[in-house]
Amino acid sequence: MKLYNKQEAMERMNVLASCAKPFVFLIDYLQEQVYVEEAKNVSPTELVYNLNGFTNEDGWRQQQKDLPEQIEWNPDPVSFEKYSCAFEHVRKNILAGNSFLTNLTSKTPVHTNLTLEGIYCHSRALYKVWVKERFVVFSPEIFVRINNGIISSYPMKGTIDAALPDARHILLEDEKEAAEHATIVDLIRNDLSIVASHVRVSRYRYIDVLQTNRGPILQTSSEICGELPEDYKLHLGDILFSMLPAGSITGAPKKKTMQIIREAEGYERGFYTGVTGYFDGTNLDSAVMIRFVEQQPEGLYFKSGGGITFKSDVRSEYEEMKQKVYVPIY
Repeated sequence: MKLYNKQEAMERMNVLASCAKPFVFLIDYLQEQVYVEEAKNVSPTELVYNLNGFTNEDGWRQQQKDLPEQIEWNPDPVSFEKYSCAFEHVRKNILAGNSFLTNLTSKTPVHTNLTLEGIYCHSRALYKVWVKERFVVFSPEIFVRINNGIISSYPMKGTIDAALPDARHILLEDEKEAAEHATIVDLIRNDLSIVASHVRVSRYRYIDVLQTNRGPILQTSSEICGELPEDYKLHLGDILFSMLPAGSITGAPKKKTMQIIREAEGYERGFYTGVTGYFDGTNLDSAVMIRFVEQQPEGLYFKSGGGITFKSDVRSEYEEMKQKVYVPIY
């Protein structure tokens, strides 16, 4: 699996897009390691994907084993005390005016009888990627879509257990969630304005239901769109990288907030919270790589988190981080 640096990847994307050649890409969080390959050359022995219907999994899926009769899924999350230390570092920076919103994540060891391949095969998600002996991602979050010169983004912020009484009302009326969502929408609108004109919010804080192995959850998203120049395919790589990393998994302002994240988290995100996508020769579809299980020598780790604002409560944020440690197998 050949990886490129940022400059090489941008140039490769520009060339492939200008020639209308379909390609698949994965970009890590820090944009230091990038996979860009023509779709026809992606080997399913090392990488399998299903990106909103664009897939190379035919034939590969049939080789995989059935699910265990009883799925074992036992997360061992970071202690509340350790999470609180990271949270407090973020909170101090927010109160000092260094950040308006910071996405704080943790890595959680998971003891399970599922393999990366099994998780990929049996998970239900809009975007899925399996990389041999490295990670699997099953993301519900769109990064950007490009259709006929219109670029759209769908930031996802705000989560609640759907089983709670009056969960929809609670989610929409939560002041912290509303403030966090508004900040991200403003950030993404500014990101799109770098590459597009007539940028607008076409849908605001709509709710999706996501199914998990522990029951449904609700998440709020918005839709923001703009118009690209006619020659956008010649600069597709530049367009993508100009908006990275995704605002929903960093915060605002991006540069300073990424520094706060590095200090607070104490681990390397790698490809987690990067982006993946598919260009079909004309249009593009992509996702933020959240809902992420990584294989390391000592076992499997699930990486998850959420946005912190000055209104955030440490206990609620800790519970949200744990709530997101799931697989969409049901």
